[in-house]
Amino acid sequence: MKKNLHNPEHEAFAARLRQAMKDAGLKASATQLADSFNLRYWGEGITAHAARNWMFGVSMPKQDKLKALSEVLNISPQDLLFGPQRVVHTVKETQLTDSMGMGDTEMLRQYLQLQPEQKRMVRQWVRMSLAFQQSDSPRLDRLAQANRS
Repeated sequence: MKKNLHNPEHEAFAARLRQAMKDAGLKASATQLADSFNLRYWGEGITAHAARNWMFGVSMPKQDKLKALSEVLNISPQDLLFGPQRVVHTVKETQLTDSMGMGDTEMLRQYLQLQPEQKRMVRQWVRMSLAFQQSDSPRLDRLAQANRS
């Protein structure tokens, strides 16, 4: 059976994958992608060869792997699969900036000027801070209540 080597859908996915890797601060390395993916994915991991096939449009990940891959790269599975949906994001960004103060808007402007690796570090710090805040919420509530007494 002969393989179809030219699949525009797979090639477009591969281009989006490589760009998402760059935006996430990953090198264009199949080995690094496979390692990062395997740290996040709970099922049977992938090889560097499988990651290379994704990166060059030979194949595409199945749905469960696509979800884990999108988490690794901080991009939605839909955007990775089909490209960004500009209209939806524009509405969300407008709603977000309407509720932001000047300090938040300036911080966002500065964030957008960062290099991809620094953006990745900021996103990780925010995720960890939010997780810490959520895990400490009951304790903080008790402290606030004790201070009111």
